[in-house]
Amino acid sequence: MRKSALLMSLAVAALTVGGCASSLTGDTYSRDEARAVQTVRLGTIESLRPVRIEGTKTPIGAGAGAVVGGIGGSTIGGGRGSAVAAVIGAVAGGLLGAATEEGITRTQGVEITVREDDGNLRAYVQEVSEGQIFRVGDRVRILTVNGTSRVSH
Repeated sequence: MRKSALLMSLAVAALTVGGCASSLTGDTYSRDEARAVQTVRLGTIESLRPVRIEGTKTPIGAGAGAVVGGIGGSTIGGGRGSAVAAVIGAVAGGLLGAATEEGITRTQGVEITVREDDGNLRAYVQEVSEGQIFRVGDRVRILTVNGTSRVSH
């Protein structure tokens, strides 16, 4: 019983740590993007639309769920019945773990359509950031580094 509690705690910790997604806000940079030269374009916001950015789908959520489900299932019955319950618990736990990870890491985003000064109309999607409030008609900068673009004031 004590071993089961330990394994379950480890699985939950793995799901929690593994489910953390990197930020998709306009004011967050990866380590590779820091100190890299960026291309800057200017433009005017033409429209804004709220969007949902789906969560991560890594093997960690499914794996942690499978471990927890398998341990839980193995406590049911004895002998062959316990093994069958462990397999069923692992499969169900894996599915539930994957769905949980995706739901926890899902974020609210905004699609920002910008008429750039060169006349091009482009849309950018980024996570909503507390410090950035965009409005139609705002002048903005589009910063691009390593193929990743973000919109900022």
